[in-house]
Amino acid sequence: MSPSTLRQREVLDGLRHVVNENLLLPLEKAWQPADFLPDMSAADWRNQLDDFRAPAQALSDEMLVVLIGNMVTEEALPNYSVSLNIIVQDFDGACEAPWSRWLRGWTAEENRHGDLLNAFLRLTGRVDMRAIELTIHHLINKGFQPRSYPDLYAGLVYTSFQERATRISHQNAAVMAESQGCDALGKICRRIAGDEARHETFYTRIVHAIMEQDAEGGVIAFGSLLRRIITMPGRHMFDGKDPNLFDHFSAVAQRTGLYTVQDYAGIVRHLVHTWSVDKRSLSGKAARAQDFICKHAERVEQQAERAAQTFANGAARPFSWIHDRTA
Repeated sequence: MSPSTLRQREVLDGLRHVVNENLLLPLEKAWQPADFLPDMSAADWRNQLDDFRAPAQALSDEMLVVLIGNMVTEEALPNYSVSLNIIVQDFDGACEAPWSRWLRGWTAEENRHGDLLNAFLRLTGRVDMRAIELTIHHLINKGFQPRSYPDLYAGLVYTSFQERATRISHQNAAVMAESQGCDALGKICRRIAGDEARHETFYTRIVHAIMEQDAEGGVIAFGSLLRRIITMPGRHMFDGKDPNLFDHFSAVAQRTGLYTVQDYAGIVRHLVHTWSVDKRSLSGKAARAQDFICKHAERVEQQAERAAQTFANGAARPFSWIHDRTA
């Protein structure tokens, strides 16, 4: 283990009290997917199902594509949990240390997101569930590398970024769904966005604590991650047909405003402010990383208009997820 990794491990071990103070909601207070779905054991289950399905028939194919993309990304949760175990180091799977308890609790809360969106899409009757299931299978089977290894800090910076990104994406999906008359889906997406916001708060607090104790290491990790580009968790999506499925999904997300290049830049700017990156007194490699980070959002925004135009001019493409209709 390198000296820098040993230092990172020391800092993270010293933050166990912060983790312990920010553990998740007690299980008995947590929502469950069944709270948002028709009760198929009820005497009036058919009426409940009909009422649930009716508004979903008006959802646009673009709305379905971005919703499926979000759901597929959520369903690949096992890979994300595995990638974070380098930080937690729970080798027996049942450790009661704060970091281990957090990872299991976070995984359990996140698991509900894919379950709920999966059930919603299945009940609408408007999508090809086998094509979607195949995409999930491929994504989990492919594995996940956030390009942070072996940097322990970078994994937490990455998750801080992604939790905010998914919060924005689910919140925008809620607005889209409600504008198309599907309040049930809007409620689902808002609830998921609320979870993502709580998780984001945890990870950003942890990284802020890291910056307070090891600003040099924290800023270098942040800069290194941005230089490699913060890759999206679903980038290895594949449905067995379209090798560029993630790019095509991303084009629809940009075009609909679900998640855009401007959102990416906004997240970088938010984290710079939240972690006071621009106000820290640094030198050498850390100072160079600081300069890169503080100018990064502006560089991304300069490219945003060109990217938006490219996506806007792109032709609609067929998606197996929606029976090869175009979006």
